[in-house]
Amino acid sequence: MGSNLFWVFVAAAVIGAVLVLVGGKKQPGDKDWPQSVQWGYLALVIGGFGLLSDFMSFTAVMLVFVLITGAVWALDKWLLARKRAATGAQAGHFVDYSRGFFPVIFVVFVLRSFLVEPFQIPSSSMRPGLVVGDFILVNKFTYGIRVPVLNNVLVPVNQVQHGDVVVFNYPPNPKVNYIKRVIGLPGDTVEYRNKRLTVNGKPLTDVQDGTYDYLEQGLMQITANRYKESQSGKNYHVLNNPGTPVVALSQVQDFAYRDNCRYDDDGFTCKVPQGHYFMMGDNRDNSSDGRYWGFVDDKLMVGKAFMIWMNFSDLSRIGSKVQ
Repeated sequence: MGSNLFWVFVAAAVIGAVLVLVGGKKQPGDKDWPQSVQWGYLALVIGGFGLLSDFMSFTAVMLVFVLITGAVWALDKWLLARKRAATGAQAGHFVDYSRGFFPVIFVVFVLRSFLVEPFQIPSSSMRPGLVVGDFILVNKFTYGIRVPVLNNVLVPVNQVQHGDVVVFNYPPNPKVNYIKRVIGLPGDTVEYRNKRLTVNGKPLTDVQDGTYDYLEQGLMQITANRYKESQSGKNYHVLNNPGTPVVALSQVQDFAYRDNCRYDDDGFTCKVPQGHYFMMGDNRDNSSDGRYWGFVDDKLMVGKAFMIWMNFSDLSRIGSKVQ
């Protein structure tokens, strides 16, 4: 998190706390708390989410809020409400707002953790299939129902397959989400030379299919060669830029199981360790992927991308299936 954004969340939390503390009391006959108290709790929630997200994943932050508001809701339902009924007292604003926030946060947490989660495509690494500005939906249970935060598989469902487009936590910084295509499964040997992929000694089928033009970051016009590539019955397009090196050796990082890979001026060969996957972007010469930061542990898997649900710049993309 940038320092400026950090202080914005600090300010929101402080302002929220002040508004809540000095916001006054609910007057007899009033259904709602003063607006200053309502805005105070909203600011506290925003500030709290922002500050905690600097130390943990968004799912973990949501779990913290679910546990806090859920504990207050349960305590009120089975204890505090009975005491108020006996005395005729009203619930305080902390209890009142916790009860209101809990069901909303809980439902969102369950949906995001076990069913479907939305993501936005931030870069051109998955062109031409996915473009900057696409909002996609990710199936969270297709690779198994997982324990929130720990992300261990609790109930197995399906296995990761070659060619799947997946969202995962970026290995060097798990708080960041990446989206790439699965090229190598555990035990596979992946080789990439002369802009062509080979998996377990078998070259992937690819056929040139014209060119593809796009504007990178609104500044630079790029023309790339487009190819139809096939893997395990999945057909999709990839891009290559003529004259660009297969891998920029100076950008290769020191990652776990680095000894499983061999690099040279013509390309690389990697043996995928057990419990891990090898990912690459479809825009092969404009993608930070497994070539540079290594393998993705199964515990970092988020889910399988399956549909574009919005793109404000190109409404025709709405509803498109992720290939």
